[in-house]
Amino acid sequence: MSNISQGEARKIIDGALAKGAEAGMNPLAVAVLDAGGHLVAYERQDGASPGRFQIASGKAYGAVMLGMGSRALMNRAEQQAYFIAAAGAAFDGKLVPVPGGVLVKDAGGAVIGAVGISGDSSDNDEAACVAGIEAAGLAGVTG
Repeated sequence: MSNISQGEARKIIDGALAKGAEAGMNPLAVAVLDAGGHLVAYERQDGASPGRFQIASGKAYGAVMLGMGSRALMNRAEQQAYFIAAAGAAFDGKLVPVPGGVLVKDAGGAVIGAVGISGDSSDNDEAACVAGIEAAGLAGVTG
């Protein structure tokens, strides 16, 4: 199983925060997880509330554990609320099924991790994820 590297994680965080600054977003928290759901890197901007870690990492964790972006998880929650509730319980409450959690794929299409961002609207969090992933030369999957 391939995993996201520390260097790639740093590039993702830098690219995501640059997108946030360019778009005038609120202070962001960015969590980068590997393909096993383990934290590789995290950064919280000054002014972002401390609880943003759990939200950002929960968005990424749900994405990588269920193999779909957190936007798709939100859509699934609307259609199959019991499944998402059960998955959340199975994952000790770490699942946050709202946009802002994006799978990361390498050039060969393998999932190597996920990025979760919290701090602005869910749509803006997701846009910052995608920008960070693209800045690292990788592909993001929101759905």
